[in-house]
Amino acid sequence: MAHGGGSAPVPRRARRADAARNAELLLSAAKDLFGEHGPEVALDEVARRAGLGNATLYRHFPTRGDLLVAVYADEVAELCRGAAALTDRHPPGDALFAWLDDFVVHVATKRALALAVTEGPDERRTELFERWHGSMRSTAEVLLSGARAAGAVRDDLAVGDLLALVSGAAMTAADGEHARRLLGIMRHGFEPPARPSV
Repeated sequence: MAHGGGSAPVPRRARRADAARNAELLLSAAKDLFGEHGPEVALDEVARRAGLGNATLYRHFPTRGDLLVAVYADEVAELCRGAAALTDRHPPGDALFAWLDDFVVHVATKRALALAVTEGPDERRTELFERWHGSMRSTAEVLLSGARAAGAVRDDLAVGDLLALVSGAAMTAADGEHARRLLGIMRHGFEPPARPSV
């Protein structure tokens, strides 16, 4: 079939690359705007910040719920990916607490986004949150195991207890900095008791 104007069709690979780039631009813009104004920000503003048209936004994210899910999933993935870099740069105990520092700020500052994501159908909400919580729990378990093996935390500290305490501090904190302060106080309770000198 001839193409009008003599212009060649865009190769499929280039279209896929453009689509992936547009999705990244939209996610980045949404993350920034949600952080600045909350998850209720106008979707037109997301498209404008990304430098794209509304049609492109709705092609990638047909509903606000789809965009919220994508943004929160990206936040969780970024949090979990960060653990590998921390274990490369720090001893096991410090890596655990550096990640918990990121985790406590995540919970304290992404609460409105997480609540907005839960406005979808119950089955979808449950499946998504189980997946995200599973990712964070697995990441914490790996870091905690390393810290426990290095003698940096108490032997009886379980990952469920650890995340419950840290999440509780994050959800009651005034902001991210207050959450970090509470984590610093809790750290002394997580560390093993000092051995008596002989």
